[in-house]
Amino acid sequence: MAYDKQLVAGKLRRWEKYLNRFRLPQWEDIPDFGLYMEQVIVLLKKYLDYLPPELKEEQIITAAAINNYVRTKVMPGPDKKKYYRIHIAYLIIICSLKQNLSLAMLQKIIPMGINEEEVKEIYESFAKRHNLAAQYFVEQVRLAAASILDHDEKSELDAKDPNDMITFAAVISCFSRLLAEKLLLLDGKTIENGGSIEIVE
Repeated sequence: MAYDKQLVAGKLRRWEKYLNRFRLPQWEDIPDFGLYMEQVIVLLKKYLDYLPPELKEEQIITAAAINNYVRTKVMPGPDKKKYYRIHIAYLIIICSLKQNLSLAMLQKIIPMGINEEEVKEIYESFAKRHNLAAQYFVEQVRLAAASILDHDEKSELDAKDPNDMITFAAVISCFSRLLAEKLLLLDGKTIENGGSIEIVE
């Protein structure tokens, strides 16, 4: 594959700047006056505007997907066809993580049947972690793309070209998903029934 180094570097810098400014909405800033499906979709696209312009044509957030989350009991259903703050909080978390976790795993992060105060606590913790993870990600990309970005400070992570960056990002994604799933599967387990903890040599 052939890449223009200047173009890739410019896109990486642009995305870094965007991620450094990006924040999920605070709990209090999420509307709680009842929105219809179309309004929820517009709002979620605004809140979760991560995708580069080239990928925005793909419909990630759809009425069919939201209806499926309700039908499969991943989130509570609307109240008289209206969605409130609690619904939108569920959707922000679900839509943020569904690319990497199954719906069954997502239910462990934000289960059904909890009260609004518990949803608020989970959402606020998620929003904080989301911000910290974005900052960490930006730092790792800067290290991995030092040669592409013409940084003087280089490390072993430094990718010599965009192909190396693609491989790096894909492998990190795989390990991150595995770690999240392994930890989620330990929910409710103890040292007695949680499987081996012996270090394999």
